[in-house]
Amino acid sequence: MPDDLTALRELERVPLGLPAGLELQWLGVAGYRLSFEGTTVLVDPYVSRAPLRSLLLRRPALPDLAALDRYVARADAILVGHTHWDHAVDAPALARRDGATVYGSESLAHLMRLHGLDSVVAEPYRAYEIGPFVVRFVPSRHSKLLFGRKVPFDGALSCEDLHGLHPGAYKCGDVFGIRIEVAGTSFYHQGSADLRDDERIDPVDVFLAGITGRQVTPHYWRRILPRLDPRVVVPTHYDNFFAPLERPLSLIRRVALTELPAEIRAVSSATTLAAVPRDPGRPRATSGG
Repeated sequence: MPDDLTALRELERVPLGLPAGLELQWLGVAGYRLSFEGTTVLVDPYVSRAPLRSLLLRRPALPDLAALDRYVARADAILVGHTHWDHAVDAPALARRDGATVYGSESLAHLMRLHGLDSVVAEPYRAYEIGPFVVRFVPSRHSKLLFGRKVPFDGALSCEDLHGLHPGAYKCGDVFGIRIEVAGTSFYHQGSADLRDDERIDPVDVFLAGITGRQVTPHYWRRILPRLDPRVVVPTHYDNFFAPLERPLSLIRRVALTELPAEIRAVSSATTLAAVPRDPGRPRATSGG
């Protein structure tokens, strides 16, 4: 997909304009690290990268401790928007390693209990203070990736044994968009391209937008952008999450990054489109301009 990769490289050169000292690192898939004044928050961290055969052969998808130590900095809190494997696999191991507090759905709490750990079941719109960060969970929806008709692996995570946690056992659970405020800047992280039109979504500065599935969600940008009114849209969840991080970046099929600028301009001419590079061998943080 050379055209999409070329479009991505151009977006990576666009500055985000974040305040000095605020770091934003893309971990791949929908995962991010935000750090400010000595506090680090992770959102949907997933670096263990279960191979495709784990899905096809129903083999366990569990944290890769070596990958976590190599790629993920110590965290104070972990936020999980839904419990598909490419969003939730690594949360328990990181919580155990760092003593981090984990926030998410009832399905996430079930997953954490399987690992012998606790978590906070998020109350919609409640403000959670994590050092200089204020976090709120907004009820949302997962895109219907299966031909626009069905959410993959829908329902609540109910597996009762770690050895049964193959990728398909990581059911979606409740879905949240996550609003994060820090250093006078607001972010909205949406791990999947759909939303609940009746939920309150306040304007933000930076929209971390999971773009896979946007094509099967009716009028997605027209429904979400006027409500968020973001200064910057940062696309995410477009990389091939079966490929190990050691390999060069490859993209999901039909992700259509070349079409993104026109899609955004058709709804909001004042919104900037930018991307955060993925550099796993040498973790890269984007701060300031």
